[in-house]
Amino acid sequence: MDRQSSPGRWQTARQVASPNADQRPHDEVSLLLIHAISLPPGQFHGPAIEALFTNQLDPEADPYFAAIAHLRVSAHLLIRRDGECVQFVDTDQRAWHAGRSRWWDPREACWRQALNDFSVGIEMEGDDLTPFTKAQYVTLAKAVEWLKTRYPAITQARMTSHARVAPLRKTDPGPAFDWAYLYQRLAALNTS
Repeated sequence: MDRQSSPGRWQTARQVASPNADQRPHDEVSLLLIHAISLPPGQFHGPAIEALFTNQLDPEADPYFAAIAHLRVSAHLLIRRDGECVQFVDTDQRAWHAGRSRWWDPREACWRQALNDFSVGIEMEGDDLTPFTKAQYVTLAKAVEWLKTRYPAITQARMTSHARVAPLRKTDPGPAFDWAYLYQRLAALNTS
């Protein structure tokens, strides 16, 4: 199958392939993790996020980059401040976004680790303190609806933040992320 026309490729998104992905060990896709990223921290709109997720980040371009350029990370989707969506990894594949983390799965009634195995990671361009844009929430809601259609196991109860699955390591998407507004956008999509 043509990689660009795979069912795990969201046709709305601009496609930028990341090498930081591999096969999922099982067919399960049942969790959505919301992240936030800005590179350098607190700066938006530059090429650094795409460079990081494609292993092309120049460690000399910014002092902060020297500490992270060696990382091999990715996400399935990135939603830019203007609402543009970039897809790095086919959602049927495993992206490397959750790191060391664990999540209480109410369906299985147990703690689960290796979250990349069964989750989709969406990065919001932003930080913990700067409000996300309306355009980002509009795109995020559309992406969530697409994912829920593809993977019926993803429900509102199975959407969470990076901070909730790695609370001692991560804080994103932070207090600036408006979960209630996201749920309103999702409800509006379901009634239209």
